[in-house]
Parts: sequence; structure tokens; C-alpha cells
Amino acid sequence: MAAAAWALTVSFAVLAFSWRSSRFRGDTAGRPLPAAITTAIDSSWLRWAIRVAGLAFTAYVAWAALAGEDLAVNPTLGVFYVYLWVGMVPVSLLFGDVWPLISPLRTVQLLIARAARTDPARGVRDYPSWLGYWPAAVGLFAFVWTELVDPDAASVSTVVTWCLVYAAVQLVGSSIFGSQWFARADPFEVYFGLVARLSPWGRRRDGRVVLRNPLDGLDTVVVDRGLVAVVAVLLGSTAFDSFSASTYWLTRTARPDALDPTLRDTLVLLGFILLIAVTFSIAAVLTAGVDAARRRALPGLLIHSLMPIVVGYVFAHYLTLLVEYGQTTLVQLTDPLTRGDDFLGMADLSVSYALSSHPSLLATLKVAFIIVGHILGVVAAHDRAVRLLPPQHAVTGQLAMLIVMVGYTIGGLLLLFST
Repeated sequence: MAAAAWALTVSFAVLAFSWRSSRFRGDTAGRPLPAAITTAIDSSWLRWAIRVAGLAFTAYVAWAALAGEDLAVNPTLGVFYVYLWVGMVPVSLLFGDVWPLISPLRTVQLLIARAARTDPARGVRDYPSWLGYWPAAVGLFAFVWTELVDPDAASVSTVVTWCLVYAAVQLVGSSIFGSQWFARADPFEVYFGLVARLSPWGRRRDGRVVLRNPLDGLDTVVVDRGLVAVVAVLLGSTAFDSFSASTYWLTRTARPDALDPTLRDTLVLLGFILLIAVTFSIAAVLTAGVDAARRRALPGLLIHSLMPIVVGYVFAHYLTLLVEYGQTTLVQLTDPLTRGDDFLGMADLSVSYALSSHPSLLATLKVAFIIVGHILGVVAAHDRAVRLLPPQHAVTGQLAMLIVMVGYTIGGLLLLFST
């Protein structure tokens, strides 16, 4: 923890003296790849192949969910909590913003629009600007509450109910506002889209596919209402997940409590999310040399710098789950109805517990993910600050943010190793 705190402090000191002007250029940066690659990526056959694969996989899992038994070995649980929530993070980092193609609901909305001969991008009215990302923030909270608080989270029927409500909201919203609804209101599209900004692949403003610095991609995050809430839910829920598994929490919740456990956990989860949102917002506005309007906008303009931290925590906290339980889910998918079938030919796959059997390596990886995520966050925040703040306040205006990030680092490591 001491080393992590010093790593952030030294990084900030180096940036303060050597990084005096903004270097990230967002959607104008990047080295163009050959035009043939852009053409192939934009080809309708590739895009429809991905869409059909997404629909087919969704139908396969839906078959397991509806026709299979409501047991822990049903692959629906692993697909929902591991492949979707965790697995799409490395996929988005490696391949960019692919969720809009994989999303079965986007494909269904597109097919409906094609059948009705209407523009899928337009609905009966424009998306209200005052809504911003708030629907996505609410959807993300609904997911993390189901995963971390709901006493029936491990029930297939709970997952089915959640997915049906999610699908209904997204399809109704897109029918009213068009496909622009997904970009602001689909919790998964917003989450994975933010992660994809850290991919080395992206698009320049002119449409060319480019290879770029991931922090240039992060600089392209579109700021809107509710963005701070989205990131706070992502970071706060991961912190709560670690806290709820800590010895401190388990010892105290094992005793009789007058407060209903579900209500108690809901309040604590909200507390972690509010803690992230409030501390970050206060740190962002504690600067001088800007007018009141810019001061109010600073939390939204700087919140993108927490996304490397979010990704670092995801890998630190869920790496074992993804690698090891992900293999178990693959075995379960070959027998979706738990009756001895082997549709995918993987029934004899042996699950490797390489990470769990090497705790020192796992601990080192966890610390590295957190420290690297925080250092990248400091770099992103510094570059945006020197662009937004007057030169005489560009460094001093970031001191509160540095203190908060050091606090996040130490708190994250404490929670991570408190079980």
C-alpha cells in the first residue's frame, strides 16, 4: 500500500514538471490502418455475421434458462454474471466497441425497423437531452444490486426475470427514441463502450480505423448528464463486493441484526456508490481560476480518468472468477439442460485452477492491475486538467484529486486482501 501511494505521488510529480500541455488528441489521433482493414470491418457481411452469432448464442442460453433446471449448474448463471459482466471487459479492450454488434436487442430493433421500412436511428421523438446517461446508471445499479444484494441472485428465475425486464425497457425505449436510446440508456452498451475507449483500436473523426494510444481513446468519452453516476456505480459496486466478502463484514453480519439483511446491504451498496461520487466530485471542483459554470462541469469532464481504475479493479477482483469459473461455464454450456448432453464437445474439458494454485502470482497480478489502473487515471486526469485549468492552477488544482486517488488505491488494496 505504501509503494502504491508513492507510485501515484511520484507519477504526479513527474507529470507536474514534464507534462505542461495537453498531449491527447481524442478522435483526431491514431495511426491509420490500411484502408482494406477499415473496409473489411465495415463490411455488411462481417457485421451481420457478428449479429447473427450474438442472436444465436442468446437463443441457446435462453433455451438453457427456460427449458433447463433452476440449479447452480445451469450455464445461464455463468453466462450472465461471468461472460457478460466480466468477460466483455477484456473483449472490449482487445477488439474495441463491439457490443453494439453483439447486442441481441440492437439486432432485433434493427430487424424490426427493416421490416417496417423505417430508419432504425430515429424513433417517434428525439431522445431528451436532460436524461443523459441516467437510464444507464439506473440499469447498472439494478444489475449490481441483483448480483450483490438480491438473496435469490443464484436463481435462474431471477436472471430470467431481470433479462425480460431489461429487454422490455430497451425495446420500448428504442421504439420511441430510435437506436440513439441504446447509446445512452443501455447499461451494458454504456459500460462496455467506456471500457472500449481504452482499446488500442479506434476510429478517427474521418471514419478510418486507427491504432492509437489507449489514453487518446479515453479522451473521446462523451460527457453528458449522469456520467459521474455511471462510473460511481461501477467503481462503488466493485468496492462493495470486496467489502461484503471481508472478515470484518462477515463477522458483524453473522450476529443477529434488527435491520433486514437485504435493506442493510442495499444501504451499504448505495453508501459505497455515493462515497465515490461525492469524494470525486468534491476533489474535482476544489480548484481555483475557473468560473462557476466550469467548476460545476469539472466532475463530468474529469470522470473519464476513473475508467482505468474501474478496469484495473475488474481484473484484480474478478480475474479468478473469469478464468476458472469461466471454464466451468463452458463445460455447463455443452450440457444446457443438465441431462448428460455434449452439444459443444466439451464435456470432458478439465478445469484448470492455475491462478488459485499460485496465490503469490495472483496477489502480484492484483496489485499490479490496481496500481497501473491508478497511474493511468492520474495521467488522464492530469492531461485533461492542464487543458481545462489556467496554467497557474494546473498543478495545484489537482492536489485534491491526487489525495482522493491515493485514498482509492489504499482502500482498494485493503478491501482486496481483507478476506
